[in-house]
Amino acid sequence: QVQVVESGGGLVQPGGSLRLSCAASGTILSISDMGWYRQAPGKQRELVAVVGSGSTGNNTNYAGSVKGRFTISRDNAKNTVYLQMNMLKPEDTFIYYCYADVKSDFRFYQRYWGRGTQVTVSS
Repeated sequence: QVQVVESGGGLVQPGGSLRLSCAASGTILSISDMGWYRQAPGKQRELVAVVGSGSTGNNTNYAGSVKGRFTISRDNAKNTVYLQMNMLKPEDTFIYYCYADVKSDFRFYQRYWGRGTQVTVSS
């Protein structure tokens, strides 16, 4: 009874920017990590960025391929995570999936996934 929904994908030219959003809703007691993976057809899903629930110290982690170009952030009041993508390259063309580690009516955190949003970088 937890839903995770991404939005903000689309077609952009190389060097352009997109901002992805992902909102978790439903029966939520708390959310730990939230993050983004991306996947090409027939290949493994790879981590793009993750942000923890805390605000002290370094609570983010990025794939080396996006570090310096992408920024992950979250709004805990809205149960929403964002991915600001700048200086986009054609090799950033993937389906981007959001996840949230959610505690609802279970003892342990469970990972919930969005359906994905397509990002295409092409001229």
